[in-house]
Amino acid sequence: MIFNEKNCTLCPRRCGANRKAGQGRCGAADRIKIAAAMPHMWEEPCISGKNGSGTIFFSGCQLGCIFCQNRKISHENFGLETNPRRFAEICFELAEKGVHNISLVSADQYLPYILPSLEAVKKTLSIPIVYNCSGYETEDMILALDGIVDIFLPDLKFFSSKLSHTLAGAENYFEVASKAIIKMAEQSGEYVIDKDGIMKSGTIVRHLVIPGCRKDSLELVKWLGESFTKGDILVSLMSQYTPMGVEGAPERRLTAFEYESVCRALESTGLSGYFQSRAGASVDYIPDFHLQGVTKT
Repeated sequence: MIFNEKNCTLCPRRCGANRKAGQGRCGAADRIKIAAAMPHMWEEPCISGKNGSGTIFFSGCQLGCIFCQNRKISHENFGLETNPRRFAEICFELAEKGVHNISLVSADQYLPYILPSLEAVKKTLSIPIVYNCSGYETEDMILALDGIVDIFLPDLKFFSSKLSHTLAGAENYFEVASKAIIKMAEQSGEYVIDKDGIMKSGTIVRHLVIPGCRKDSLELVKWLGESFTKGDILVSLMSQYTPMGVEGAPERRLTAFEYESVCRALESTGLSGYFQSRAGASVDYIPDFHLQGVTKT
């Protein structure tokens, strides 16, 4: 993975920002920034289990979907600047709480700064490391995580270039994400879930069904069915879209017909995975970011 702080081309946007002088399009500069670190109970059952996923929420995002539920950190860049040593300490502090894994949420923009710490943490931790990401990653970024990340948890958001341009300003989203997800699945191998139902390795592809975009979701499900077979990956279909009052984003919730038709399409592929209760479409399920677990007590 090639990284030039003064001309950043780390992510697919290749914005060329001087990270030492200011922020890139992702909102990140040359210091790790974290909004919260805590046991998280609302991931897929094989990730959260009984004790929670040790989740670290990073500030900023290179994709920046306009409907993002986590706008406080992805768009408003809320968080606390820290250093690689403190990041490693946070991983160990979460592990001491008995969590089933360490989950890195939207860490792409800080990858060059956290990789050395992750390599050190990996040698000591006995729990998996999860990479929870947008799917908008380069293959070089995925390769850099080989031997470090056990579980990839990417989104697969859009099939249509028009839709991805409208909602994320990323016309090439599917072109990039489809290649990245194939690489993730190859790298992690067939998924492994232990006798207690906890995932140890593999890839879970998440897709949020967006109101008014059912046909786009069906195209994505079709692609997944053509690209993978049972055992390769798990698929998590989410129904939690919550209107955030943002211009250009759908202003209504998902209908039962929209979600259930996509669920039926996924079932027809033979791929295994998870379906979500539509009760998850509520601001009550949006994490509250107050630097939990980031500062030392």
